[in-house]
Amino acid sequence: VMNNFPNPVKTNTIVTYYLNNSASNVTIKVYDVIGQAVRTLTNGPESAGVHKINWSGDGDKGNHLKNGLYFYTLEVDGAMIRTNRMIISR
Repeated sequence: VMNNFPNPVKTNTIVTYYLNNSASNVTIKVYDVIGQAVRTLTNGPESAGVHKINWSGDGDKGNHLKNGLYFYTLEVDGAMIRTNRMIISR
């Protein structure tokens, strides 16, 4: 399970996800509509349970991302688990 609220994103959003088991590597990345990775929200080992990431809509370089549609993916131990979409509208 993975979602973000609020969506559309005005100033910030909270990405919430649940892991059944501890994982040696969990990666959540945000992509623009042409498939370029613009932000890595997490990348590393995590325990089982509920996790929350507060994100302000900035890119890896610290820049505010433009208004539009974005996709974010959850990958656990190298396996793609889920992809969701969000809208940034400031």
